[in-house]
Amino acid sequence: MTVSVDIWLRGNDFATTANIDGVPRAPRDWTDDDVRLVLEGMLRAMDRLKRPGEGDREIALRGLSWIVNPYESGGVVIAIEITLGAAIAGPFDIDQAGLEAMITRVLSVPGRIHASDTVH
Repeated sequence: MTVSVDIWLRGNDFATTANIDGVPRAPRDWTDDDVRLVLEGMLRAMDRLKRPGEGDREIALRGLSWIVNPYESGGVVIAIEITLGAAIAGPFDIDQAGLEAMITRVLSVPGRIHASDTVH
């Protein structure tokens, strides 16, 4: 499945839309692993816009502000914000409370931290 994400980088007065490929299941069937792929994909898309042509860095799911909001025409969106900017993915046809619980679990798992080579 391909996920659409709208990205606003700090210092820009416009948004860019990018795609996250490789999410194996539809939102209603997501597991914590799928949610991790979406969150990491959102951060990676932001980093690629900020550093075009450079190699991908490791993703650390820490230090981000997030929210799941209802979308006006149905479903929910995931919004994240970090120092680099903000990203919104969706809308997704999934229960809001269930998605929030998955994000909470995914973000509570400690990951590897490499200070200068990490997007977070």
